[in-house]
Amino acid sequence: MINNKKRIIILDTETTGMSNSDKPFLNHRIIEIGAVEIINRRFTGNNFHVYLQPNRLIDQSAIKVHGITNNFLLDKPLFKNIAKKFFNYIKYCKLIIHNAPFDIGFINQEFSIFANKKVDISKFCYIVDTLKIARKLFPGKKNTLDALCNRYKINNSHRTLHGALLDSFLLGKLYLLMTVGQKSMLFCNNIKNIENVDYYKKTITNKKYSLKILKASDKELKLHQKYMEYIKYIE
Repeated sequence: MINNKKRIIILDTETTGMSNSDKPFLNHRIIEIGAVEIINRRFTGNNFHVYLQPNRLIDQSAIKVHGITNNFLLDKPLFKNIAKKFFNYIKYCKLIIHNAPFDIGFINQEFSIFANKKVDISKFCYIVDTLKIARKLFPGKKNTLDALCNRYKINNSHRTLHGALLDSFLLGKLYLLMTVGQKSMLFCNNIKNIENVDYYKKTITNKKYSLKILKASDKELKLHQKYMEYIKYIE
């Protein structure tokens, strides 16, 4: 069984649009989910990708972003048809999302509609927002997916439109680069490092250093003798 503490899922969604409220998921639905799996900092190929029928029209402004049309989604499944499979894929993992509140809001809404009760997937997943990480690493700079790809020299020239699976793959690369320095600083966490520490400890302990001996000059010896005679006199 896979240790889920090491299982990372990079996730992105595309939606019918975004309302002007502080809760952009209201009145809109998910039309694409893309996710890639990383274990031990390696892409496994165990991906999750699906297009969904939202039962509502897509805003024209959203179509310009992702290129997904209403006609394309006519024969696609409803969220309720993939809900259990999707939940089993993401549960108990570390879920990596860029601007997480946006996607989590939509995902929680879809699960809540499906379950007919309020659902919060943060109770089942450890959620990490890469936008927050990027803002700490690059304060005051633009931290969109495209901007970060350019900053980290990741080729995204083929990304002419947003796509959930492609964006998840790019974000996975970015996440690995942004967190490359977050490994434990405890050097004794593995056998090789323990051997190295032991070697250097022995080297430092066992090596004999010969100190340079500085002999007094004739002048210094005469002054010392004179001083010793002076001490005898005052005693």
